[in-house]
Amino acid sequence: MRQNIPSGSPLEPQIGFSRATRIGAHVAVAGTAPIAEGGGTAGQGDVAAQTRRCFEIGLAALAQAGARPEDVIRTRIMLTDITRWKEAAAVHGEVFSAIRPACTFVEVSRFIDPDWLVETEIDAIITEPSE
Repeated sequence: MRQNIPSGSPLEPQIGFSRATRIGAHVAVAGTAPIAEGGGTAGQGDVAAQTRRCFEIGLAALAQAGARPEDVIRTRIMLTDITRWKEAAAVHGEVFSAIRPACTFVEVSRFIDPDWLVETEIDAIITEPSE
């Protein structure tokens, strides 16, 4: 069974993607930008705040798919300035220190919006039904 979890972004139908997709026990969360609740960019200029917002969005999508943070097996952190990796890493540690998924940090030249400093991706395998 395939379950697509939309975020409501107007780009989803245009590009042809979902915020997350679940097939069986596997859940993949797409590249997630630091979109503020009312639109625009959350935490402008602040890598930690942007990383935190990306994880809020990604973990909410996981929950919609029936996954828990404990089900996360891999994360990817993409930064426009790799010298600021420790700021993103500190937030990753806040969220995942007890879970310790495989994690990759990479530098990219830019994102769609120049105010975005970071995007994240999350992969999970559901090990127990969520409550």
